[in-house]
Amino acid sequence: MTLNNSSETAILLMHCPDKQGILASVTEFINANNGNIVYLDQHVDYEQKIFYMRIAWELNHFLIPTNKIKDYFNTLFAERYQMSWQIVFSNIKPKMAIFVSKMSHCLFDLLARYSAGEWNVEIPLIISNHPDMAPVAEMFGIPYHIFPINKNNKAELEPQQIKLLEDTGVDFVVLARYMQVISNEFISHFPNKIINIHHSFLPAFVGAKPYHAAYERGVKIIGATSHYVTGELDAGPIISQDVAHISHKDDIGSLVLKGRDLEKIVLSRAVDKHLQHKVLVYNNRTVVFN
Repeated sequence: MTLNNSSETAILLMHCPDKQGILASVTEFINANNGNIVYLDQHVDYEQKIFYMRIAWELNHFLIPTNKIKDYFNTLFAERYQMSWQIVFSNIKPKMAIFVSKMSHCLFDLLARYSAGEWNVEIPLIISNHPDMAPVAEMFGIPYHIFPINKNNKAELEPQQIKLLEDTGVDFVVLARYMQVISNEFISHFPNKIINIHHSFLPAFVGAKPYHAAYERGVKIIGATSHYVTGELDAGPIISQDVAHISHKDDIGSLVLKGRDLEKIVLSRAVDKHLQHKVLVYNNRTVVFN
């Protein structure tokens, strides 16, 4: 990670058993230490009795040194309320790796947003199992690494991918239509840090040809789903979804074009929420804050 001095805020993401006084305790801790709260959103799941919260505050005049905030919070609140929590600092620029195969639409959209400065992120490398997207990476000045991975050599090549990501300091991975199944071993190195785009509105029409299945079924909407990758294929916590309306006039080619537009938008929305630390995962579901 590298520092970006344009921002000085701390962001707390947490969930715990719902109990009276949590919100008041945390906000009082921030206020008492001269923190200016700039964002607060919370949610209570009354069925599960779980309290979720995201809160951000400015550090300019905060009395507790930045390197001590986590220790203070853990001692004063996390242990008392049995919290699962993380505190991140928005002046830290994360590193994102992109995995891609042969399709360019999601890759171009991610790189366009990156180069336009929409996201506080670095992209130190692109990894692919094919050479096709190398010219795109060169266009944006990003190193491109080819691992010709398949089901027969995955056990050999995936550890090399993992080492490259770790050596480069990558924080999370985006699968921009990377047409390979990620192993459980790979996932274990990046839990809830691998974002995939699925060309279907999960859980309906799963599989390799969802648009053909949708066409044959005569549906009136198609969709796309972005989710974190888990060991269960296409069943990880969903971050973002969207749909497009279609009619009897749409053929398969038209569905594919509309679907690819959706994929770009949905994947970028998911990446944006992840970068803003607005996604909380609990029991394979997500709370996505506004």
